[in-house]
Amino acid sequence: MNQYEITFIVDPVLSGDEIQATAKTYVDLLEGEGCKMVHFDDMGIRSLAYPIKKRTNGAYFCSEFQAVNGEVIEKIELSLRRDERIMRFLTVRLEKYGIKYNEDKRNGLIGKKKEESKSEDSEEKGAEAKKA
Repeated sequence: MNQYEITFIVDPVLSGDEIQATAKTYVDLLEGEGCKMVHFDDMGIRSLAYPIKKRTNGAYFCSEFQAVNGEVIEKIELSLRRDERIMRFLTVRLEKYGIKYNEDKRNGLIGKKKEESKSEDSEEKGAEAKKA
């Protein structure tokens, strides 16, 4: 089985329920095609690097799944292209290093150390301030 990742941006003008319903539509479509969902991530509303359709923000979603073959990719990409609620999308087939990276990131092995060191630094500064 090949593992894929689809990241798509939903138009933020929609209500919160409509945004979630749009994302659920594509998760249901993938599961209906026989794909096994590995992880689904709602990354929230983020700023875009450049305006798309006169919008500067977008609701980001990332779906990681396994599929037997790539035929399902054509179907999902066609529906993403036709949906006017979707601003952009990107589909990637993950190799073993990408799978390992995503797994480590989900388990907190990647991306947490900077936050932990920042909180430790702020605790040390707070302790020094109390001493003085």
